[in-house]
Amino acid sequence: MDLECHRVELTGYCYRMLASGFEAEDAVQETFLRAWRRADGFDVAKGSLRTWLYAIATNVCVDMLRSPQRRALSVGPPSEPGSPLGAPLPDTAWVWPVPDWKVLDPADAVVNKESVRLAFVAALQHLSPRQRAVLILRDVLCWRAAEVALLLDTSPHAVNSVLQRARAVLPVHQSVASRDLVVADEEQVVLNKDQVVSSRDQRVLDRYCAAFEAHDVDALVALLHEDATMAMPPFAFWMRGRAHLEVALRHATACKDAHLVQVTANGGPAFAHYAPDGTPFALITVELADGLITGTTSHLDPRLFGLFDLPMSFPAALRTHG
Repeated sequence: MDLECHRVELTGYCYRMLASGFEAEDAVQETFLRAWRRADGFDVAKGSLRTWLYAIATNVCVDMLRSPQRRALSVGPPSEPGSPLGAPLPDTAWVWPVPDWKVLDPADAVVNKESVRLAFVAALQHLSPRQRAVLILRDVLCWRAAEVALLLDTSPHAVNSVLQRARAVLPVHQSVASRDLVVADEEQVVLNKDQVVSSRDQRVLDRYCAAFEAHDVDALVALLHEDATMAMPPFAFWMRGRAHLEVALRHATACKDAHLVQVTANGGPAFAHYAPDGTPFALITVELADGLITGTTSHLDPRLFGLFDLPMSFPAALRTHG
């Protein structure tokens, strides 16, 4: 059985289910392990290898989702400027970013980058595991109701009923989870840092990088939407509003003399943030709209550098991704 050819799509499926790249990779490994152990039980007359693997992956994810903990992008009311970060929340409280190349197959025209946006993945966490699986399979992966019914050992009518309930829940939470997703403008689209972005957005990102590394707060603030947000998981601390963010940025010490390397995460731009001594500090995801930054999230977990296959020192990162 050739299982590896299904790794990327299964990792993308498990990531949307679990909202963690680390857990998604674990889920796929467990899926492959169970598949090898049960290879004698695979019957091509009952469905394709792909469908069988998705059925196993669904069961693995459901098992992993038995905890009542729900992952989110931000927790609690907005923080006030000058307020302390507080104690970090557990890893399981957060939706974590993932590199595109681990969850999106460039050859797959059906699955688009919007389906792994952090806001969309966070919204999925408000659905039950079964609703989540049905909505991803039907609306993201475009499976037919009969195919999903076979996978879940139920009827097409039951699948459509679950899908209807999931669709009713999702828009409410998606609007709460984040601002509108990025809409590409009509400017020339260019390939940069392994990501397709508009030329206008790339100029904004270049200016952001330069201002961040120089700790030029005035330049950073000029790039922000008036209702921009800033978050720093695993801390519940997050802010909304350009004026509040300006106060926070003027007191930030992690920006000065830092090093940023542009990467791509969750279908959008991101930066690997290295501390002044060149060690990993954070993975920053950036949201843009209308030529302005609408939100930044600094994911303060150096383990993400390993997930993204980023070097653990800045000079090496510059050679690899610069």
